[in-house]
Order: sequence, then structure tokens, then C-alpha cells
Amino acid sequence: MKRVRITAMRQTVYTDLMKQYENPIEHTCDIRVGQTFISIDGQRPSDLCESAWESMRPFVEALARGEGNFYDGWMQNPHSAMISCNDGFRPVSFYLEAIETDN
Repeated sequence: MKRVRITAMRQTVYTDLMKQYENPIEHTCDIRVGQTFISIDGQRPSDLCESAWESMRPFVEALARGEGNFYDGWMQNPHSAMISCNDGFRPVSFYLEAIETDN
């Protein structure tokens, strides 16, 4: 299986929606733009947010198996995907890309 690099590309924050709908919370997302994670054998990196993982898991697993070309040519690199986590107030966009293993 291939390794998959997961890179946090951008985070958007919708303060207007937060003020209108979200209850105050002390701890939010720890992901930083530019942060990278490596999925080995299609598994969740231990330091990656579980909620973000659930959004990207099917794509990471497919890329790890060598699959790609999602949605018939959606991405310039057919062995990649751009996926956002499911936080409607502060979504993070992640670039997923299959990378060669060291074997």
C-alpha cells in the first residue's frame, strides 16, 4: 500500500455563524495550516483529529490502495484529493496525496 500525505491547506472561520448558532466552547481545532500527517496503510495518523479523519477516510483508503481519479478527472493529480473536515464553523481543507513508500 502507498502512504498518503495529508496537508492542512487552509482554514476558514465563519464568526457570524459561530455567534448565531454555536455555544461557547473552550477548545476548538488544533490543526495548523501547513501541518502534515502521514497515513500508513490507510490508517488514521494518531495526532489527526478524529472528526476530520471521518471526512477524508474513504479517500485516504482509496489512495493507499493505489486508486484515484475521483469524479472522472476532478484533480490535476489523479492520485490526490482536496477534502474539508465537517466543522461547519471552522472547516479545514486538506490536500491528500499518495506518496511512494520507502520499500
